[in-house]
Amino acid sequence: MSFAPFVSDTWAVSLPVLALGLDLAFGDPRTLPHPVQAVGWMLDRLERLARRAGASRLSGALCLGALLSITGLAVWTLIGIPYVGIVFSLYLAWTGLALGSLLRECRLAAAAVAGEDIEAARAAVSMLVSRDLSQADQGELYRALGETLSENFNDGFVAPFFWLVLGGPLGLWLYKAVSTTDSMWGYKTERWRSLGWAGARLDDVLAYVPARLSACMLAVSAPLAGVGSGMPLRSLWHNVARDAGQMESPNAGWPMAMAAWLHRRTMGGATWYFGQLKEKPVLGPRPCDAGIAGARTWDAAGIEALLRHVRIAAVLGGVLLWLVVLL
Repeated sequence: MSFAPFVSDTWAVSLPVLALGLDLAFGDPRTLPHPVQAVGWMLDRLERLARRAGASRLSGALCLGALLSITGLAVWTLIGIPYVGIVFSLYLAWTGLALGSLLRECRLAAAAVAGEDIEAARAAVSMLVSRDLSQADQGELYRALGETLSENFNDGFVAPFFWLVLGGPLGLWLYKAVSTTDSMWGYKTERWRSLGWAGARLDDVLAYVPARLSACMLAVSAPLAGVGSGMPLRSLWHNVARDAGQMESPNAGWPMAMAAWLHRRTMGGATWYFGQLKEKPVLGPRPCDAGIAGARTWDAAGIEALLRHVRIAAVLGGVLLWLVVLL
């Protein structure tokens, strides 16, 4: 199972669990260079070349291919260095996961929202989302936190951990190169629609299975987190699949809808993006739904419960996924 020369099978097998522990304990390293910065730097250079060629779907696809080739070669070279490659492999695995930092930043933003300075709260939450929060009230800020925390449970942890378990640091960073391309180029605006098409489509493919796994992890861990009691599993999955299917993205709705239904709090609805009001599909039980006890909007208690749930889901689900692949 070793993913590079000079790396033992025991080390390769234990690497995902070590990376998970480091990520949850410390988050991203703040004083050391982060590999995703190098990916972003390469994308900026590739964008210049692509725009000279017309910023078409073809030029975007060629840039993505170049990025994957450079990323793959760099990772393979680093982890293949005798002895030192073990250190690089651990560092690359650790920095490829982003849940620890997500939990920390969401907790800090939630504390700002709970305070009395609405402008400071908007600024704190805006660092985590791409929507326009200039007119958002406290309830809308809490909803934004709930949505980004649940969606990024997959994007920041489950999907990269999935590819780490299957392909080691190389598989992880090939996925991260694609997801970073989608994050930087995947906007559906005139400037990015064609150039970001290849990255967005490939990201959809690579995150397809992890997105559904993320919903399963949230469901399996719900009893330990003290949420979702009294909801039959079959009914829960039916509701989640129905709501997730309404989203534009084939993947984003799965962890979001699962979190919304388990916590009985609504996501989606009217949201401002780039100066335009967009009606997003409503996920989870509506406050007016008959037979849904306690259906409500997001608040401080709801965010704290979701933070706790996501951490438990990461540990339980991550270890279960690791054991399934190992066995």
